[in-house]
Formats: sequence, structure tokens, C-alpha cells
Amino acid sequence: MKFIDEAVITVESGDGGRGCVSFRRERFVPRGGPDGGDGGKGGDVVLIATSGKRTLYQFRYKKYFKAKNGACGLGKCKTGKCGDDLILEIPPGTIVSDETTGQIVKDFIKPGERASIANGGRGGQGNARFKSSTNRSPRFAQKGEPCQSLTLKLELKLIADVGIIGLPNAGKSTLITTISSAHPKIGNYPFTTLTPSLGMVHTDWGEPFAVADIPGLIKGAHKGVGLGIKFLRHIERTRILIHLIDASSIDSNDPLCAYNIINKELAMYSKGLAEKIQIVVLNKLDMPGAIDTAKIFQSAAKEKKVTLISALTGKGIDDLKSQIVQLLDKPDE
Repeated sequence: MKFIDEAVITVESGDGGRGCVSFRRERFVPRGGPDGGDGGKGGDVVLIATSGKRTLYQFRYKKYFKAKNGACGLGKCKTGKCGDDLILEIPPGTIVSDETTGQIVKDFIKPGERASIANGGRGGQGNARFKSSTNRSPRFAQKGEPCQSLTLKLELKLIADVGIIGLPNAGKSTLITTISSAHPKIGNYPFTTLTPSLGMVHTDWGEPFAVADIPGLIKGAHKGVGLGIKFLRHIERTRILIHLIDASSIDSNDPLCAYNIINKELAMYSKGLAEKIQIVVLNKLDMPGAIDTAKIFQSAAKEKKVTLISALTGKGIDDLKSQIVQLLDKPDE
């Protein structure tokens, strides 16, 4: 399934049904009066967050959605049938905003959250409603109220506790495969990961936590170079970032180069993103010469704590998961 994390759709509620103009005509009832019923209410447009949806793929081609109209009123004071509500399922983490004004309508965070986005029109009153002592035979009825129409922007931001960031080929996909049940595509070439991956990590030390693997960033990503920064929205909700660096490719003349490139791109995207807690992790210690370059990085990093791992062999993974759990267990300041 193609990963779709943005969509613009138009939704319309149902029109209210027209009221009925009718008169009672029965045998042995010589003075039958008006008996036109009210029109039915139009259906609402309801959005509901469900864990069964992971992307906005359903809105890739279909952009217009309308609820059912209310039925017209009938004789014998029968109210018309109300229009069925239109229920659209979206993944948790979707922010719904008005495309015209930019105002956020609803931020769907948890599965089961629902909101009525557009209310159906009220049904018109039938002529029976207008009978009075001065007008015993009203020959008119109300039209139903028209529908509400909105153009909505849907933006999906994955909800994860931890986000994995780094340059291409840092080993992010291998790491998320090692610590969780996620199975992203893994390959030894840039931009193997083209879409974010989400996995659940279970430990013996605390509650399970969600981790997101974000496609690799490169220098100039904030200008659209490479895959750009469009996927960074998926770690805006995270509490912790794992900054993964390929230890085997560290330049001894400029050991902090990869680290600084990523942090600069984060700062260019969002100040809040750049200020998130980071666990600096050097990966691929199983590669020749990686331990030596890792020591050079640690020396240059000075006060920064650096965690050493090999996602391929599992070395240092338990220590990394323990650090994550400890940080997640700390209350937010």
C-alpha cells in the first residue's frame, strides 16, 4: 500500500427534506384539515479514528464525499426518513483542518475518537405545523435546510514515543527490525526507506513503546534535496529521538560532520524538533575499523553520552532499550 500522509477532500452533509403540503381526506370526516408531515434531517459527516487505518490512501483518488439527504415529509403527519450519516474512517494521528482558513477542526490522537464535521440540514416543517385559528388550511410548507460543505485538509502525523533519525544507510531500518516487530525494506543503498515505518518495542523493564523509522535526511533536505523533510512531521509528536550514525563512515578529520548535518536540518524545520531529547547512537560496530572511528567521535563529542551498538549482531541493543525506557518513564517537565 502506498504511504499517503496528506489529502485534501470536500465533504457535504445531507440536505434537509422538504415539508409536505397535504390535507386529510377521509370518508365521514367532512372537515379534514392539513396533515402534511415534516421533512427528515440530512445526514451528518462524521470522522472517526480507527486503528484499522494506517494511511490516508483511501483519499488518494476519491476527493468528494456527501451524506444522504433527508426524505420529504408525507401525508398523515408522517415525518420523512432522516438521511444516513456518512462515516469516514481515518488513522489515529490525523490532524483535520479547514483548507480555506487553516483552522484546526480536530486532532485525532487516540483510536475511537470521533467528531461530527458537517451537520445535516434540518428538515422543513409540513403544513400541519402552520394550522392556526386564523389559517385553518395552510397551503405551504418549509423547504429543508441546505447542507454544509467544507474543504478539509488531512495531515497524518504518526504517533510514536521514539523517532529514529540519521543519514541514509545509517542502519535505521535494521535497528527497528531488531528491536521491534516492524519489517521495513532493508538495502545497502541510499534512500532504501522511502516511507516511515512504525513498530512496537516490548521490554522487561516497563510498558511497550512505539518507535518510528524516518527516511534518511541529507544536507540541504530543508530545501527539498533528496527526500526533503516532508517526513519529519512524523516525529513532531515523539518524546525522544535516536540519532543514529554509521560508525564505519565517520570522517576522522571531521568526526561530528554527520551529527551536525542532521541537527542543522532539524533546526531549519522546527525549533521544537531540534530541542527534543536525543540519544546519540553509533551503529555498525561490526564493520572493520568502526571501533577506532567511534573512539574518535566520542573524543570529539566530549560531554555528550554516546551509545555504541551493532544493530546487525544485537550488540548494545539491550543497553539502548534500557536508556529509552528510563527516559520515557521520566515525567515531562
